Amino acid sequence: MDHRQKDWPKWLMSTEFANNNKTHLTTKMSPFIANYRRKLKIEVDLRRKEKIEKATEFAERMRKI
Repeated sequence: MDHRQKDWPKWLMSTEFANNNKTHLTTKMSPFIANYRRKLKIEVDLRRKEKIEKATEFAERMRKI
């Protein structure tokens, strides 16, 4: 994290996801369930640390192969 808080756009999507998936005390459900009447479907591992190859790098690698 940046101590000057100039990197907040990088964290905004994760924060929104966490808030929408958290069970709140008043409603006893997450905002996502309250809005859409279904559980949030997670298809990716948000904790993944490995670098994802850029499309241009992938295309170049495939061209070389």
